[in-house]
Amino acid sequence: MVFRWPLTAVDKQTTWCRAALSEVETLNSTSRNQRTSLGIVGFGAFGQLAALHLGKHFELSAYDPSPGLAEVARKLGVTLAPLHTVSQADVILVAAPVSSFEQVVSEIAVACKPGALIVDVGSVKVIPSEIMRRLLPNCVDIVATHPLFGPQSAGTGIEGLKVVVCPIRGRRHARMAAFLRKALRLTVIVTTPEAHDKEAAVVQGLTHLIAKVLLRMGPLPTHMTTKSFDLLSEAISMVQHDAPEVFEAIEMANPYAETVRRRFFDLAAGLSVELDTASATPLLQERGH
Repeated sequence: MVFRWPLTAVDKQTTWCRAALSEVETLNSTSRNQRTSLGIVGFGAFGQLAALHLGKHFELSAYDPSPGLAEVARKLGVTLAPLHTVSQADVILVAAPVSSFEQVVSEIAVACKPGALIVDVGSVKVIPSEIMRRLLPNCVDIVATHPLFGPQSAGTGIEGLKVVVCPIRGRRHARMAAFLRKALRLTVIVTTPEAHDKEAAVVQGLTHLIAKVLLRMGPLPTHMTTKSFDLLSEAISMVQHDAPEVFEAIEMANPYAETVRRRFFDLAAGLSVELDTASATPLLQERGH
């Protein structure tokens, strides 16, 4: 059974959801042995990484408008399906770009079933959390997450890597955090969207910004390098192949990124002035003699 409601009638959702949840609980009581279904909305690089590590825990389906994904889906044991179908899974993993996030969530909202768990995996948390809280019905749980890794940094496995978990609605964030720790062996950091974005503005914002600048200065040396430069090059290699929308989200969709970026450039400009002044000083002293 598919349940629908007008997105603008938020005040009517609570009563409707209670009735719908009662019916869903009755239906669920007859299907306890079925595997939990997980729908991945956005089957790009990260969606595929998620499928690789979640396939043995869930029955997977995925939606992505991009062509040519059938073969990789088959290898990962994922069923490609329309967005409406994928949105009826028990757990919905939203891996859509920030630029299309609101539209995607609005479409999930009219198809998801009561009692579903909606999880996003974006690089910023304040704006997506507000969108999910505003558009999704009251009878679904919402958890905003940010895996602090990607396909490059997870190339040798994900055990020990970090993931941020932000509870938005409902109580299942605790069970989800336990699953991430025990089943996937991840290091879980529970925080708020605001606290996440403040730190990410520095951690990710500066990393990607410096990587962009250094790549434009390339080709970078590879022969006579120091250990510190090798580490810097390694950091660049982890982010240089990220999709353009990742950089855009980190620098433009994080409400704290602009302040950090401006402070970095101001300090760099100030240091440049100091160096220029120091370089000119010996010449002035010579002429004075």
